[in-house]
Amino acid sequence: MTKLVTGAAGFIGFSTARSLLESGETVVGIDIINDYYDVGLKMARLRILEEYPNFTFYRRDIADSGLVDFIRSHHADITEIIHLAAQAGVRYSLVNPYAYVQSNLAGQVVMLELARALPGLRNFVYASSSSVYGANKQSPFSVDHPVTRPISLYAATKRADELITYTYSHLFGFPAVGLRFFTVYGPWGRPDMATFLFTDAILAGRPIQVFNNGEMWRDFTYIDDIVAGIRAASLRPPGPDDDGVRHTVYNLGNHRPEKLTDMIGILEQALGRKAIIEFRPMQPGDVVSSCADIETSRRDLGFEPTTDLAQGLPQFVSWFRDYYTSGMKS
Repeated sequence: MTKLVTGAAGFIGFSTARSLLESGETVVGIDIINDYYDVGLKMARLRILEEYPNFTFYRRDIADSGLVDFIRSHHADITEIIHLAAQAGVRYSLVNPYAYVQSNLAGQVVMLELARALPGLRNFVYASSSSVYGANKQSPFSVDHPVTRPISLYAATKRADELITYTYSHLFGFPAVGLRFFTVYGPWGRPDMATFLFTDAILAGRPIQVFNNGEMWRDFTYIDDIVAGIRAASLRPPGPDDDGVRHTVYNLGNHRPEKLTDMIGILEQALGRKAIIEFRPMQPGDVVSSCADIETSRRDLGFEPTTDLAQGLPQFVSWFRDYYTSGMKS
């Protein structure tokens, strides 16, 4: 049995692929390795995966429809697709909207066409986002809440992915699971995320920008907890709903939102340095607070986050120092 992981050189994709490989699974990875952020970091992740003999990698665009025939002809034994590739970032969607249409919408359709084409497919798991909750005022965010008011193009594409996937599951009968991730952080994390940006700036003595005057709360979720949730979802294809459609959506979050200024305090302690803070107004597309209701994830997936911010941030800092001083990034 072979598992396909898209976005294999990305943060969550790499972490998921490595966990699967460590368990002895055969993994096919796909990633375009674009320059949205440091390509060197992506290549460093990829070098780790390529040390495993049971890993095969293709540098391909998930939005390329030719990928369907290519993968089907070379890896017809794929039983699970774990589709984590996407154009990420709320603010960047204001700058380059076409990248989101290409990767998040066209790419989703190509991966769903591939799911149709694989004869032994058991499950299609894909990344959604807590951003789909948009202007929702209810907290914690529940998968039962309406998600009809996205406030960024990124969020809109992720919600569209859920709707498109539901349609494919309805039409063609294969099971599919969407996972709404909440502010994922940890070793090998993305450089455009707050934990990475703040750590880099504090160590360099540069100011950090804190939006909405620090009145922001995030449900920071450690990468190992996210990977555990992804793997659990991949092994549990959903049964049919009341309409016979085998599609469902789960929240994967820590269920413990932290105020941004408190997160900075934990980071300062881990770094042994004080941050220079520049308070800024709220940014377009941002939300003030996020908090995951994970009751259905607990019930169906056995999902139970175990790493809080006070534990996880020092582990990220340790990786950050090692990566930038040990030569791993070269």
